[in-house]
Amino acid sequence: MALDYAKCAKEIYENLGGRSNLVSAAHCATRLRLVTVDNSKIDMKKLENIDGVKGVFSNNGQLQLIIGTGTVNKVYDEFLKVSGMTAATKEEVKAAAAAKQPLPKRIIKALGDVFVPILPAIVASGLMMGLVEALGKAIPAFAGSDWYGILDLFANTAFTFLPVLIAISAARVFGGNLFLGAVIGMIMIHPNLINAWSVAGMEASEIPVWHILGLPIRQVGYQGHVIPVIMAVWLMSQLEKRLHKAVPEMIDLFVTPLCTVLITGFLTLGIIGPIFSVAENYVLDFAQWIISVGHGIGSMIMGALYPLTVVCGIHHMYNVIEAGMLSAEGGLNIWMPIASAANFAQGAACLAVGLKAKNHKMKAVAIPSSLSAALGITEPAIFGVNLRLVKPLVCGMIGGAAGALLGAMFHIGATSYGVTGIPGFLITLDYTAQYAITLAVSFAIAFALTWAVWKDEEEEENKEEDVPPAAASENEMQGTVQARTGKETEGQEAGLQEEGQPVCRILAPVAGKVIPLAEIPDPIFAGGILGDGVGIDPEVGEVCAPFDGTIASTTDTLHAIGLTGPGGVEMLIHVGIDTVNMKGEGFQLLVKMGDTVKAGQKLLTFDINKIREAGYSPVTAVLVANSAMFASCRPEKLGEISQQEPLITVR
Repeated sequence: MALDYAKCAKEIYENLGGRSNLVSAAHCATRLRLVTVDNSKIDMKKLENIDGVKGVFSNNGQLQLIIGTGTVNKVYDEFLKVSGMTAATKEEVKAAAAAKQPLPKRIIKALGDVFVPILPAIVASGLMMGLVEALGKAIPAFAGSDWYGILDLFANTAFTFLPVLIAISAARVFGGNLFLGAVIGMIMIHPNLINAWSVAGMEASEIPVWHILGLPIRQVGYQGHVIPVIMAVWLMSQLEKRLHKAVPEMIDLFVTPLCTVLITGFLTLGIIGPIFSVAENYVLDFAQWIISVGHGIGSMIMGALYPLTVVCGIHHMYNVIEAGMLSAEGGLNIWMPIASAANFAQGAACLAVGLKAKNHKMKAVAIPSSLSAALGITEPAIFGVNLRLVKPLVCGMIGGAAGALLGAMFHIGATSYGVTGIPGFLITLDYTAQYAITLAVSFAIAFALTWAVWKDEEEEENKEEDVPPAAASENEMQGTVQARTGKETEGQEAGLQEEGQPVCRILAPVAGKVIPLAEIPDPIFAGGILGDGVGIDPEVGEVCAPFDGTIASTTDTLHAIGLTGPGGVEMLIHVGIDTVNMKGEGFQLLVKMGDTVKAGQKLLTFDINKIREAGYSPVTAVLVANSAMFASCRPEKLGEISQQEPLITVR
């Protein structure tokens, strides 16, 4: 029986605490996104049990109800009618949700938004630096060669000009002009200023000073600093916005950039830089103290608590500390072993669950998630398994604490940040043995404890092979998914189709590397809430029709398409993770809703580089949204695949 959209919308509205508790409403390809005044007035349990709602979670101040492609837009239209609200854009909802968050969370989120997009540059430089240094030590002749010189230059560039990268990213986050932000970053490391790393060996009287309007400005650069750059660009962005409003339009092009750079430049070198560089030094000293206190006891505590900061979505704040450590002359990232031990231990706990569980769907989620955690991507393991079962999370925290203690005792230092787990060997080349021992201890303790403590009987409610997806995150998770279980779907009411001839053979809509559903870096997809399928890490930014069918839904942000095909198969192709936030930039939709398409017909193009530059994963979810109607939905292959090669067989 088809979903009653009006009834679903009415029941959702009735459990939200009344119209006065609603701020705004919008929807994306799969989710109804609401901002409320007070979540305590909401009956979460009743929301979870509404027919049509597949899961509920709170994320960055938004209440998100997972409904599914092709359905959410219809429920949304009915919701607007019953609530009397007007449609809001996703950006308006996001802004309203952000404004609701406490100031500390807003600050931490802003820091994450600044640092995540520049991670690829930092990771590439750190890995290159480690490899170049290792080759130089292993082959003495190489250390004096031209090859060493040029590769060393490549490796150091991102760190040498880190303030410029941070300034550009911060300008994007704070709404300022990116190129004016770059200018402020370059002012702070201008070659006419004394390099900050050289000042330590100079007497105060040797440092030249400018006297501008009675303000003494030391002629010292800010190489190796992070917080002063962010604060300077924040000020620049606020000033630029106000000038745009105040300056007449006919002279705005000339006056606003000139005044913005002049005022921000003076304030940065005279006030912001000196004050916040001192503040940053205190932060770094405090971090160093935590790691070293009690001969590593502080590291042990942080190793235990690290997964909880991931759950709360505040783990990106460590990027500031790590960047500061690396930016110091000859600096190493000694925070990395803490994160690596914690992440590896959570993966070990998840693997123990996967190997011990009798339920094959739990195995299908837990084992691939544990492998992702070993490679440094822990959200599927934490949100998909450990957090819901609790005991594996705690056992992983204990293993992480032990590993972090060892890492501190070994004084392990990394040449980059953003890389943990097995890839971390590439940035800890001087500590290979110590790092291996740290990971091994973390793994062994977490795995053994989970194996001993967690019992499969604790999953009694899931013995019917319907494991509910667990807590999920779309950006930085700050809540828990409560997925519905035990509710009949349309397909179950009708009776599952018998195993036999294929109902539909789905061809690969994009070329790239096929990964299991559980490894998609969004637990909503990875947990199977929106249907069975696979992920594809694309090589080419082009989506083609996977079968002869009809376009059932599209999105305003152009990043997702719903199709209906042979045998009633309903399909969702969702390009990238969190790419809804790109507002359609880099995407071009070539079809419209209701179009009839042929297999191989081009539906959508997208710019992979733009997705990555925006800080998002281009992994594309290819899902059979109504997979519960069929006996099986089996991937044909994993690994490299060509466009239009057989991908999934539905029976």
